[in-house]
Amino acid sequence: MFSVEVRDRIMIAHSLPDPFFGPAQALHGATFVVDAAFFSEALNEHNVVVDIGAAAAALHDALAPLAYQNLDALPQFSRVLTTTEFLCKHIFDQLAEAARTGALGTDGHGLARLRVTLHETDLARATYEGPLL
Repeated sequence: MFSVEVRDRIMIAHSLPDPFFGPAQALHGATFVVDAAFFSEALNEHNVVVDIGAAAAALHDALAPLAYQNLDALPQFSRVLTTTEFLCKHIFDQLAEAARTGALGTDGHGLARLRVTLHETDLARATYEGPLL
């Protein structure tokens, strides 16, 4: 399987209001390094998985509505624990939609899988990976 991976970053604020999260229950900031990997069984006629510029733009567009936001104040996250794992899936869904709707060009229709990884620090990260249907 072939893959192309692009990277971006995002700064957010949020709280995780459940005793399970200890001190992270309080409002705090996070800066995530975000990796998105696009997988294909075969290369296209240009011998690439997907245009790397289109992949980088799609990742940037998926992150833009979250950048410098307090996630607790966004209606789509009302009463949601916006954990790192949850945010991986949210970004995955945005990129999957970009592939389905042509934001990655025709190459997006040939993608088999997608993986989104959010690095909280150099010591901790979370990932969501799945097929693109």
